[in-house]
Amino acid sequence: MKKYEVMFIIDPTLEDAQKDATVETVKGIIASEGEVENVDVWGMRKLAYPIQKKNEGYYVVIDFSADTELPKELDRRLRISDNVIRHMIISKEEK
Repeated sequence: MKKYEVMFIIDPTLEDAQKDATVETVKGIIASEGEVENVDVWGMRKLAYPIQKKNEGYYVVIDFSADTELPKELDRRLRISDNVIRHMIISKEEK
């Protein structure tokens, strides 16, 4: 299993319960085929540039281990999620 990190920005207009539910959903997707190692909630931060006319976002970073197929599925699911406005998945393996 390889180590990965996913950072995603949740829509700031959502209720706190919806933000928590989105984080739990992402953790569930990862836990289905991989292992969640660390969840770091950064909270509300100013965006570098406006996204969908929003200047702030709710940032979350999750470190996880998984096979190479899971990041593709996670990317697909985050891309179609209405709650997530941006995301990035990176491999933490040394080259």
